[in-house]
Parts: sequence; C-alpha cells; structure tokens
Amino acid sequence: MLNLRTTSPFELFDRLDEQLSQQRQEAGRVPAAEVHDTAEAYTISLELPGVDRNAIDVKATERTLQISAERRSTLDSEAQDAPSPELGSQPEATAQTQRQPLISEFRYGTWSRSFRFATPIDPQRISAVYRDGVLTVTAPKAPQHTSVSVKVEG
Repeated sequence: MLNLRTTSPFELFDRLDEQLSQQRQEAGRVPAAEVHDTAEAYTISLELPGVDRNAIDVKATERTLQISAERRSTLDSEAQDAPSPELGSQPEATAQTQRQPLISEFRYGTWSRSFRFATPIDPQRISAVYRDGVLTVTAPKAPQHTSVSVKVEG
C-alpha cells in the first residue's frame, strides 16, 4: 500500500529555516580568515580571540596549510587545576559550580581549517605569530624550478 504524505508550504519553510539556522551555527564555529598572495609568500590571518597560544597547531605540506585550535572555557581550565576531593568525603559546593553562566554566547570547542595553494610552499620556512587575538601565518613560496632540456642519445 502506498501512503502519500502531503506537505504544506509552511512545513517546507520551517524545514528550510531550520537548515539555514544550523548552517549559520556551524559557520560561526570557524574563525574568519584573510589570505593574501604576494610574489614571495602567502599570508593567512585568522581571528582567534580568547584562544590560548599553546592551543594552536599549524601543520604544512608542500601545498597545504592546516591550522587547528581549541578554545576552552575559563571554568573548564579552573576545574582541571582544582584539587580533586578525597575519597569518602562529601563534595562541597565550590565557587566554580556557583559561577555557571546564566547566558553564554561564547563559542568553545575545537576546529580545524585547511588552505590549499596553487603554487608549492616551503614548509621549513613557515612562521606564525599570535598577537591581540589574531594569528598570522606566513608561508613562503618554494623556489621556482626551471625547466631543463635533456639531450636524448642513441
């Protein structure tokens, strides 16, 4: 038996709105980037406010650059530093549990972003500077190889 399901236009709009809001949330997790191409190098700048410098990882191959980072809540880092309660003792209400936010619009978690370049880069000479919440990675282009003519003998 074949069941036909009728869908009202309002249900379609609701599903479309749900999909768009989900995409907006996912897009907000990836930091804004700016890429510049000069004759000598590519320069990539990423906005990373509130990210600890030690939580940033930059990896490169001859044509790609992968940048990943983690932004942790200050409450999470305080909980890791706090001593654990002794076995058998009742956990007391700590200042950390009392400081839970009423509203939090900050985005925490990990992310990763890759950039692929048209010309090879030199992974050994890449430099990264993190200052005032902006990560700037400079990826020098690899020296151009010249073509060589080879005489075929025989």
